[in-house]
Amino acid sequence: MRSRDLAAALLAAALMLGAMPARAVLPDEVMADPAKEARARELSKELRCMVCQNQSIDDSEAPLARDLRLLVRERISAGDSDRQVIDFLVARYGEFVLLKPRLNEHTLLLWLTPPLALLLGGFALWRLGRRKANPAAGGGDSAAGLTSDEQARLKRLLAAESAPDKPL
Repeated sequence: MRSRDLAAALLAAALMLGAMPARAVLPDEVMADPAKEARARELSKELRCMVCQNQSIDDSEAPLARDLRLLVRERISAGDSDRQVIDFLVARYGEFVLLKPRLNEHTLLLWLTPPLALLLGGFALWRLGRRKANPAAGGGDSAAGLTSDEQARLKRLLAAESAPDKPL
C-alpha cells in the first residue's frame, strides 16, 4: 500500500513539472548583463511572433521568434533605447509586430470599435428593456391597429369588466 502511494505522489509531481510553462528563450540567447537581459525580456513580451501570431516572441519557440529575440538583444547591445528597438522592428515588420498596437490614424478604428460596440449594444439592450417594460410606449395608442368593429367590441368588454353584474 505504501509503495502505491509513493508511486502516485511521484506521478503527480512528474505531471506538475511537465505542466510548468516552457521558456522559449534558450540559454545561448541570454545576455551577460542582467539589466540588459531584463530589458530584452520585457521588450520580447511586447512583440508578436509573426508565425504564432497570438504569442509573444518571448513565449514562442518558432525559429522566426528566436531570430527576433536575437535581433532585440543585438539592438540593445548596440546601445539602442527601448523605443528605438521597437521603432526599428515596426519599420522592418510593420505595426503587426506589436502585440498592443499604437494609437494612431491607422489604428484608430481598431481602438474605437470595441468601446463603440459596447455602447451600441448597451443602448440596444436599454431600448429593448424599455420596450418590454412599457409595450405601448413605441406603438402609441394600443387600439390604433384595430378595426372599428374590434374597437367597439373592446369598449363593450371593458365596460362589462367595470360593471360585472351586466351580462355580455
